[in-house]
Amino acid sequence: MKLLITGGGGFVGARLARTLLARGTLAGGRIEQVVLTDIAPPPADLLADARVQARTGPLLAQTDALRTETFDGVFHLASAVSGECEADFELGLRSNLDSTRALLDALRANVAAGGKVPRLVFSSSVAVFGPDAAVPLPKLVADDTLPAPQTSYGTQKLVCEHLIADYTRKGFIDGRAARLMTVTVRPGRPNGAASSFFSGIIREPLAGVESICPVSPDVSHPMSSPARTIDGLIAVYEASREQFLGRLGMNLPALNVKVSDMLDALEQVAGRKVRQLVRFERDERIAGIVANWPGGATAERAARLGLKPHENFAEIVQQYIDDCKALPTAAQTLKAIQ
Repeated sequence: MKLLITGGGGFVGARLARTLLARGTLAGGRIEQVVLTDIAPPPADLLADARVQARTGPLLAQTDALRTETFDGVFHLASAVSGECEADFELGLRSNLDSTRALLDALRANVAAGGKVPRLVFSSSVAVFGPDAAVPLPKLVADDTLPAPQTSYGTQKLVCEHLIADYTRKGFIDGRAARLMTVTVRPGRPNGAASSFFSGIIREPLAGVESICPVSPDVSHPMSSPARTIDGLIAVYEASREQFLGRLGMNLPALNVKVSDMLDALEQVAGRKVRQLVRFERDERIAGIVANWPGGATAERAARLGLKPHENFAEIVQQYIDDCKALPTAAQTLKAIQ
C-alpha cells in the first residue's frame, strides 16, 4: 500500500505519518511506502524510516509529476492557514485552492491512464461555518448546518470540499472531507493561524513564558486534541462510502469550551501560578476573525464511526504534557511545572 500525505512535514501531517507507520496497516492493507510532501523536510525520525520518501517544495510545483504515480490513498493536509489567507489573498488561493485542484487533476489523469481510483481524505475546517444575514449561525454547528464562511480560508476550504465531492461523483477519486476542529495544544512556535493563541495560552505558560490572549475569556470555540484529530482522519479514511453517509463534509468531534474553561483546566493541571502567566490584551484583527467562527459544534456522523471528543479540557492539557515528557526537550517545554 502506497500513501501520499501532503503537508506531511507539519505537526498534524508528521503525527499522522508516525501513527500510520506504527500501525503498519490501513483499511486492511499493509503500508509499504509513505510519500510526504511539504515546503520543509519532515522530522528526522520520519526520514529515518525506510518506508518514508520525502519531497520538499510547494505542492503546486509537484503535481505534474504525480500524474504518472499511483497511490492507494491520499491524506491532503497541505494548506495555508487562516491568518495568512486573510493577510495575503493570492497566497491563500494558490496554496489552498489552486494546489488542491492541481492535485485532484493529477489523480484524475492517473486514473484515466489505468491507475486505481485512490481514496482521499481532505482536511477541511470548522471555518467553513460563519454568520450570514440570510442564515443565522446556530449556537452549535452540525453536519447539516449550511456553511457560510466569513474568511478567505474558510471559503477556500468549502470550495475544495465541493470539488472533492464532485470528483468523487465522477469516479475520479473516493473522496471524503473531514472538518477539523481547532487542534490544540500544538507544540513549537505560534504559526500564522488566527486560532494560534488557543494553543499559546496553554503551551507558553507551561514553559514558564507569558502568553497574550487576544480575545475575551467568554469566547467559546470547538476544540480537539492532536490525538483525537488523528483518530478522526484515520477513521474517515477507513469508513466505507455507506458509513461516511454521503459525499459532503463531516464534522469531526469537538469539545466546546470557553477560553475561561481552558484556563480553569490549565490551573487544575498545572497550578495557579501557571495560569497567571496568561494576560488578556485584545487584538481587534484576531478578535474580528474569531467572532465569525462557530462557538461550538456537534458531530453526529462522526459519532456513528465511534469517534468521540475528550470529556473535559483538562484531559487535553494532560495529553500535551505527556507528549512533551516523551521529548528530549521536555525540561524546557514544561519548565513551569518541573
